Amino acid sequence: MSQLPRVVVGLSGGVDSAVSAYLLKQQGYDVVGIFMKNWEDDDDSEYCSSNIDFVDAAAVADVLGIEIEHVNFAADYKDRVFSEFLREYQAGRTPNPDILCNAEIKFKSFLDHAMRLGAEKIATGHYCRVRLNEQTGRHELLKGLDPSKDQSYFLHRLNQAQLSKTLFPVGELHKTEVRRIAQEIGLPNAKKKDSTGICFIGERPFREFLNRYISKEPGPIKDPSGRTIGQHVGLSFYTLGQRQGLGIGGIKAKGADMEALRARGLRGAGEHTPWFVARKDIEKNTLWVVQGHDHPWLLSESLVATDASWCAGIAPTPGLYAAKTRYRQADAPCELRAADNGDTEPAFEMHFPQAQWAVTPGQSAVLYDGEVCLGGGVIHAASALP
Repeated sequence: MSQLPRVVVGLSGGVDSAVSAYLLKQQGYDVVGIFMKNWEDDDDSEYCSSNIDFVDAAAVADVLGIEIEHVNFAADYKDRVFSEFLREYQAGRTPNPDILCNAEIKFKSFLDHAMRLGAEKIATGHYCRVRLNEQTGRHELLKGLDPSKDQSYFLHRLNQAQLSKTLFPVGELHKTEVRRIAQEIGLPNAKKKDSTGICFIGERPFREFLNRYISKEPGPIKDPSGRTIGQHVGLSFYTLGQRQGLGIGGIKAKGADMEALRARGLRGAGEHTPWFVARKDIEKNTLWVVQGHDHPWLLSESLVATDASWCAGIAPTPGLYAAKTRYRQADAPCELRAADNGDTEPAFEMHFPQAQWAVTPGQSAVLYDGEVCLGGGVIHAASALP
């Protein structure tokens, strides 16, 4: 019987979690793999790959010589993640279910299950790091060393109890090194493509998926002058900053809107200047669109976020930090302020010296102090430029 600490690794079928399990085994841990099944509504469809992923995860476990267990968290997922996801969409916001999935399933249901198996810690294939700050006695969530793969944004809701029980072995590596290790040790999934889909949606067309759960309520698409230029299929199906699938490609701006485009230096503006979703008016069921990526309606100098969650368990001191308002963006300098919203729900404000593009209610605003991810909250509202 091994006397080494037991670590339970979430094996997804992908290369990152596979290499994580290998690295831990090399370090001498007693490694057990768990494959999490979180979705089963249409598991036999062409888009849902969970059966293939389990076969890949089992093949990895075989090569590494570790046990693997198949665990079904679909009921938890539907109750704690998917229902919230639908609620947010129906309210006209754009949620990020991966963030909720990490907080509620991977680092709650999975962590609890692993502890029942006698594990000292869990591990996943996320690109981020954890360290214990000796001065404060608190665990800190750090960005992964590969800046193009850092996933701390998705894990910003993890708390001290979760961070203290978690290892991120590939957080110290670049993706190219992870693939090199996988190939070197003969992992069957060494060249497997990275998953890009939301955990329960997989690679399927998003609008088609949402159609099953949210009823369509068509309404007008309007430009800033109030002119109706098209019809939307339902506000839930659009997000701020979206430019594809609007069905208004050949329509030109007119009058004051055309003048405004020219004033911003967009020569030849009109039918070739793309339209972007800029606002959603839920009460009037109206989708507002603008032409040009840098239209003032798409730019925000401040935001209010609610449902705040801080990794340290306490809110950071107001002051100057950096932030992300969407995953694939560079850190933006910001000032953190306490929110004066008269609400009991933990909230905060971010103010940006440089206006941010398409700040979207429902998405997460995440705060950083250098390489340390401090936590964040759900964007409630953003101020557009006048």
